Amino acid sequence: MAGVRKIGGFKLLVQSAGLALIVINPFLNYYLHFSFVQGWYQSLGIGGLWIVSPLEGIESILVSKTFYLPLLIGMFPPILLAALIGRVFCSWICPVAYLSDLLDRLFGRGTAHKKMRAGASLIWFILAGEVFLSMILAAPVFVFLSPPGLVGREIMTAVFFHSLAVEGVLVLVVLAVNLAADRFFCRHLCPLGGLLSLIGVKRRLVVESKREKCKDCGMCAKACPQGLAPDQGQGLSPHCWNCGACVDACGFEALEFVWVKSRRLVPGGTPPLDGSRGSVED
Repeated sequence: MAGVRKIGGFKLLVQSAGLALIVINPFLNYYLHFSFVQGWYQSLGIGGLWIVSPLEGIESILVSKTFYLPLLIGMFPPILLAALIGRVFCSWICPVAYLSDLLDRLFGRGTAHKKMRAGASLIWFILAGEVFLSMILAAPVFVFLSPPGLVGREIMTAVFFHSLAVEGVLVLVVLAVNLAADRFFCRHLCPLGGLLSLIGVKRRLVVESKREKCKDCGMCAKACPQGLAPDQGQGLSPHCWNCGACVDACGFEALEFVWVKSRRLVPGGTPPLDGSRGSVED
C-alpha cells in the first residue's frame, strides 16, 4: 500500500457499505424473510458463520463461565483481523466513527484532542473496569450499552417493532462528545477499542515515517483523529487505528502503509506518546 493517497475516500466507501448492510438487513429479514444475513455489529451471521465482537464474546464467557465453541469460532475473524492490521474496525467499520466523520464534514473537527493526549492510557483502565463490572454484575455490560451495537439494535428495533429504545440516546451523547473533543469516546472511553488496540499491539500493517522525506510541517499530526504525531513514529503506537488520515495529509510522501514480518518495539512493549520512536523490522 506504499504511496497510496486519498485513502479517506475509499474508507468512506467502506464505512458507507458497512452501515448500508446493517440498515438494509432488517428490511430483508422482516419484509422478504431473507435470513442469509442476520444481526448487526455485535454479532453478525452470514449463512452458517457468526462473527462475534471479541469483547462481547469475552463478557459472555465470563458471565456464563462456559466455553461455547461456536462463540469462540465467531470471535476468531475479528481477533485475527486486529492482530494483523490493528484497530481497523474502529476507523473503517464502526458506525460511531462513520457518523463522527460525517459530523466533522458538516461542523468541523473537535479541537480539544491535543490538550488531552496525556489521558491516552485511560482506555486501558476503562477496558479493565468494564470487564470487572461485568463479572461483578454477572451481566454483559457492553453487550447492552455498546454504542456501535446500539446503532444496529435501534435500526432493528425500528423495523421490527416500529419504536426506538431509550438507551439509543447514548449514541447521541457519544457523537456530541466526539464533536466537541475530537474522538474523545473512541480514544479514551471505548472498551472495545481498548481491547482491539491490545490485540493489535504488534500488528503487521503499520504507518511508517520516512524521516528523510519529512519536512516537519505537522500536517499529519493535525489530521490524526487520535491526536498522535505520525511523523515522530507514533504510527507504531497501539493507539493508531490505521485510518490513513495522516498518509492522505502528508504532501511529501513521508508516511506510508507498510507490511512488516516482525516488529521490535521500544522497552515496555508499546511505542510511547512522547515523541520518541519505536522500530520496525521487515
